Amino acid sequence: MDLYFLTRGLLYLFLPVFGVPGNCAVIWAFLLALRQEGTLLPADAIVLHLACANLLVVSCRCVFEVFANFQVFNGFNDPGCKGIYFIYRTFRGLSIWLTFTLSSYQCLSIAPPGSHWATLRSLFGRYLWLIFLLLWIINTSASAPTLVFAVAARNDSKLLENSINIQFCFINFPSVFAKDANGALQVVRDVIPMSLMTTASFIILVFLYRHSRQVSNLRSGAGTGGGGASAERRAAISVVVLVTFYVLMYGVDNGLWVYTLTVKQTLSSALISDLRIFFSMLFAAISPIIIITTNMKVKKQLL
Repeated sequence: MDLYFLTRGLLYLFLPVFGVPGNCAVIWAFLLALRQEGTLLPADAIVLHLACANLLVVSCRCVFEVFANFQVFNGFNDPGCKGIYFIYRTFRGLSIWLTFTLSSYQCLSIAPPGSHWATLRSLFGRYLWLIFLLLWIINTSASAPTLVFAVAARNDSKLLENSINIQFCFINFPSVFAKDANGALQVVRDVIPMSLMTTASFIILVFLYRHSRQVSNLRSGAGTGGGGASAERRAAISVVVLVTFYVLMYGVDNGLWVYTLTVKQTLSSALISDLRIFFSMLFAAISPIIIITTNMKVKKQLL
C-alpha cells in the first residue's frame, strides 16, 4: 500500500474513532435527561438531533471508506455508492441546518419577555417538530441527485466527462449544465445557513457583551461580585468556538467544492475530494467535544 492510501485510511479511521463515541455520549446524556425529566427543552432537542446527524455522517461514510481503503470490504458498487453518498450528503446537510437552527433559537432566547421575538421563540419551540420535518425535506431533496448519478469507479472513459471523482465512486452527471446546477445547489444549501448562523451568533455575542458590561457596572457600584459573569462568558465562548469551528471547516469544504466545479476535466485523483470531505466530517467528529465541555446538562449526565 502506497503512502497516499495509508495516510488516507488513517485519516478516515481517526474520524469515527473520535466521532462515534463522542456523539453516542451526547445522545446517551440527553436520553438520560429525557428519562429523568420527561421532556427536553427545544435547544436540547436540537442538539440531540444534531448529534444523531453527526453520528450518521462519521459512521456511515467513514467506516465504508476505511474498509475499502484497507481492502477489508468494498461496499462501493453502484447501489452502495448511491446509498452511502445519499445518506452522507443528507445528514451532512442536516448537520449544517441544525447548527443554524440552534444558533437561531439561542438568538431568540435572549429576547426580553413580552416582546414579539419572545412570542416567536415560543412558537419556535411549539412547532419544532415541523421545523425538523422541513429540514428533512430540504436536505433529502437536495441530496436526491446522488441517487441518480452516483456510480462505482471503473475503467470507463465516459467517467472522465462531467464527473466528480470521489475515489471509489464517481458522481457522473449527464452534462456540464447538470454538474454546474447541482454544484450551485449544494453551495447555496450550505452558504445560506452559514451566513445566517454567523449573523445570529454575532447578535448573541453583542447582547452578552452589553449585558456583561451592565452587570459589571452594577456590581462594581454595589461592591459585590458573583459567578453570573463567568456563566455569560462561558456561553459566549461556546457560541464563538462552535460557529467559528463550523464556518472554518465547512468554509474549506465549500471552497474546495467550488474549485472542483471550475475544473473542466474530471480530476484523475480524488485528493481534492478527500480533503473536502475530511474537513466537513471533522466538524461532525470534533463537535461532541465542544458540546460536552460547554453544555452543563450533558456534562452533568456524563460525570
